[in-house]
Amino acid sequence: MGKILCATRGGQDSQSTQQAAIDLARELGHELVFLYVADASFLNTIAMPVVVDVEQELDRMGRFQLAIAQEQAAEQGIAAQLAIRHGQLRAQLIAAARELGATLIVLGQPQGEDAVFDSQALHAFARDLQLHTEAEVRIV
Repeated sequence: MGKILCATRGGQDSQSTQQAAIDLARELGHELVFLYVADASFLNTIAMPVVVDVEQELDRMGRFQLAIAQEQAAEQGIAAQLAIRHGQLRAQLIAAARELGATLIVLGQPQGEDAVFDSQALHAFARDLQLHTEAEVRIV
């Protein structure tokens, strides 16, 4: 049995990615783990007490988003595990995939102005993940 690692930011924009991961878990008979990476590195120039507060809020928001994804999976008969990490997305996604033994990583296709990657950068990111984790990477 394999393990699917679905990286998610949560919210409405991530629902189709989460659903695709749930569908794959059902279809392939794999375990499913939803991953949220809280990255507060953008606050490097701000006073430490503010950084701690923001990190706690990012953590709380991530746990809430993951709980919603887990509930969505449970409603469809899929028991999903949750993982939250702190740091930069690439490093944390690679580390989580290795530690959890992921055989498939699911990434969402960026949409609209809030997209972190354009399509070309996302495909390069996916190739990099596959190289460093030995897991298949699917963009959905």
